[in-house]
Amino acid sequence: MSGYKRGKCLKNYLIKSQQPEEFWTDERCFIKELCNTDELSGGSLAVARVEAGVTTQLHSLIGLTETYIVIEGRGLMEVNAKQFNIEVGDQVVIPPGLSQRVTALGLSELRFYCLCVPRFRPESYISLE
Repeated sequence: MSGYKRGKCLKNYLIKSQQPEEFWTDERCFIKELCNTDELSGGSLAVARVEAGVTTQLHSLIGLTETYIVIEGRGLMEVNAKQFNIEVGDQVVIPPGLSQRVTALGLSELRFYCLCVPRFRPESYISLE
């Protein structure tokens, strides 16, 4: 698969879907990575799913900004020890290094896009528990 390379022109306009599967994480949520490749190192996009009543692991991300875009459900967001409610359409911008976690409120799950700039890498994730 050729595509976008640092400092070079895009050779192909299409990166074929790899049909990503949702997977469980130690963060206590499910993740489905939609776009996280070397070809597009400037950012990544995933869908997170938190089951009703579950609170994700307190963590921070080093070296990247993460934006949550809520697409289903309601939640209680905590960023840097400040809490606030989130719902469909809300965006939460989390700068590098700040602590974060979210709780799915009500009887339904919480789903949101996770946009990371630059792209998410496992070594960026720091558990604070």
